Amino acid sequence: MSRHLAPRHLLVIAASLVASVAAAASAFTEDSPVKVFILAGQSNMVGAGQVKANPDRNGGKGSLEWLVETSPDKAKYASLRDGEGNWVERDDVKIWYLGRTGGLKPGFGGNENAIGPELGFGTVVGDAFDEPVVLVKIAWGGKAIGKEFRPPSSGGEVGAEYRQLVDLSKETLANLGTIFPELEGRDIQLVGLGWHQGWNDRVNAAFNEAYEANLSNLIRDLRKELNAPNLPFVIAETGMTGPTESHPRALSLMAAQKAVAEKPEFLGTVAFVPTRNFWRDESESPSKQGYHWNSNAETYYLIGEGMGKAMLGLLGEATTPAAPSAHDASVR
Repeated sequence: MSRHLAPRHLLVIAASLVASVAAAASAFTEDSPVKVFILAGQSNMVGAGQVKANPDRNGGKGSLEWLVETSPDKAKYASLRDGEGNWVERDDVKIWYLGRTGGLKPGFGGNENAIGPELGFGTVVGDAFDEPVVLVKIAWGGKAIGKEFRPPSSGGEVGAEYRQLVDLSKETLANLGTIFPELEGRDIQLVGLGWHQGWNDRVNAAFNEAYEANLSNLIRDLRKELNAPNLPFVIAETGMTGPTESHPRALSLMAAQKAVAEKPEFLGTVAFVPTRNFWRDESESPSKQGYHWNSNAETYYLIGEGMGKAMLGLLGEATTPAAPSAHDASVR
């Protein structure tokens, strides 16, 4: 009897495989526009969350491997690996990070053994949209809004990294079909921008005092230069050192970030994401670098996840398109 059933089983398996491949590829074969999110900031947007477990450092705690294999919450992160234990590379969520490209997977942080907020963010928005998603990540360590990211409306010399952020955003949007050939000819929609930055302003008294004004100007200026007047903007709190932080400048900067999202002109289009509860002590982490969230992968994932959920909340409130198609010459 099994000899008669075997061919049918093979047909079922083959059909299932074909269906799975077709479903995975469907995001890139429909006519719906590609959803693009810009992720920008300084070193904590770059990301220092460690992927590989170091058994000599707290038994590997705080690494992504530990998170999916050993942590109490490992079931939540199981989808990051396939049945053979390999990291899943998504074909429905692509990422461009200063020239590094591919399907979203661990390794798009500061190096191939690190993650930033992009993994959690991309997982959330990728799961939410049937359309293909592209993350454009533009971030460098050690940059302040008071100087390197200084926007035109703040007066003085415009920051070099601010100008690069604008130019690289426009260039990447205009050339997605070349960067990702499977997207050639598709309409491109800039959907939102995620921001995780603040340390270099936090440690500078003058920059700290001006942070609320500078960040507000940054949002206004980026929206103007990207021809996206209603572009949803998510601010992840500079919450390293956690709930017990008491330094006046740290508290001041976090309050400024929250205040920007609460400005009447930004209500419904700018969101603030609290992050202090994502802090993990060095005894639970791969490093003692507090300014890099102790290199804790769970922390970086949760920051990105929080940003992604906040972004979806803003998009649910949107009443007008965030931006025109990138095929419009004005976007370029």
